[in-house]
Amino acid sequence: MEPIEPTLPLFDEEPARPLADRLRPRQLEDVVGQDHLLAPDAPLGRMVAQQRLGSAILWGPPGVGKTTIARLLADGSNLAFESVSATFSGVAELRKVFAAAQNRRRVGQGTLLFVDEIHRFNRAQQDSFLPYVEDGTIALIGATTENPSFELNGALLSRTQVLVLKRLDEAALSTLLNRAEQLTGHRLPLDGDARRALIAMADGDGRYLLNMAEQLQAIPASEPAMDTTALARHIQQRAPLYDKAQESHYNLISALHKSMRGSDPDAALYWLARMLDGGEDPLYVARRLVRFANEDIGTADPHAVQQALAAWDVYERLGSPEGELAIAQAVVYLATAPKSIAVYRGFSAAHQAARRTGSLMPPAHILNAPTRLMKDLGYGKDYQYDPDTADGFSGADYFPGGMDRETYYQPTQNGYEAQIAEHLRHWSASRARRQRG
Repeated sequence: MEPIEPTLPLFDEEPARPLADRLRPRQLEDVVGQDHLLAPDAPLGRMVAQQRLGSAILWGPPGVGKTTIARLLADGSNLAFESVSATFSGVAELRKVFAAAQNRRRVGQGTLLFVDEIHRFNRAQQDSFLPYVEDGTIALIGATTENPSFELNGALLSRTQVLVLKRLDEAALSTLLNRAEQLTGHRLPLDGDARRALIAMADGDGRYLLNMAEQLQAIPASEPAMDTTALARHIQQRAPLYDKAQESHYNLISALHKSMRGSDPDAALYWLARMLDGGEDPLYVARRLVRFANEDIGTADPHAVQQALAAWDVYERLGSPEGELAIAQAVVYLATAPKSIAVYRGFSAAHQAARRTGSLMPPAHILNAPTRLMKDLGYGKDYQYDPDTADGFSGADYFPGGMDRETYYQPTQNGYEAQIAEHLRHWSASRARRQRG
């Protein structure tokens, strides 16, 4: 295996430093995978070109360059760079940073304050940034892996621009591997399939990829190139990013719902597997399936809710991993069932009507009369017991007196609802004939 001549004038080559740190770009043009923010005509590219850097929140997954971008923005804008971590810093440290920034400002030097994991600051700590952002003492660049709209207060969000960084795609990760090989002068001991598998293992995280590459470069060059099986023995695949308490939790359950709603069982099974592999509680998924069966399928397939409840029951009896198959079966059933939100819409319309009409009493003929007084007042008079009529339908009016009849439930032609719709048409015609008679 022939060595590669190191040809990276842009990178530092101190062997004691981690590979990811040695490969840290020295100019914005070298950052991979974020051209939508850093290109000359993109938001950050324009700010640097105009030397007018505004405060921003960099939101994206780990290992995509948030810290590097912040450092390069300071360099490109001629600002002093200050960095704090919300995990380790408190108000006292922030006050020192603000004081230093004010002193710089008096002599015409601006300050970029980079706050890593900014979502970990509480509301009061977040508020402490506001006056210094407003008067231009600092340009605040916050980094977060969590949805800013959930984790940052509105006052801070209104004074910053949220910029979304993308997970690194295959092309960007491949570029990082090429740079690592150029920097060290050695090719990774991988065949083509193993190289692609290594990139897939990184799951969009450039720092994680370079850490794995550093492990592999410790293997003697005389060793034969590894295939995917040999690679798996050397490298442990990274666990998928999934936090049951944060945005990924809601994103994936939304993806599962919408895949079932769109009658795509394959996509639904994929998102189910992603959730379970990420450590989601299967009982949470089971509860959501019951809700889905009622909300998105309803009477188009009355058996759907029974399937969802059965999956819940089976999982409670068997646990993982055996019980997860019952949940998967329910997911496939719900995804392939006919869909209808007619009951959901009808119930919502009935709620609106109930609030609008207030305290109207039921018609007297459908009220029970346990006392003589109630009988004398007409309670229960002329009530017809529908199952005892000739065709099982009396055609009586069950709406309150003084309220016109309204239609809330309008079944679709999907699944069993087509039969329900036919029954309703028959009863409506029969009711109209009896009223005319």
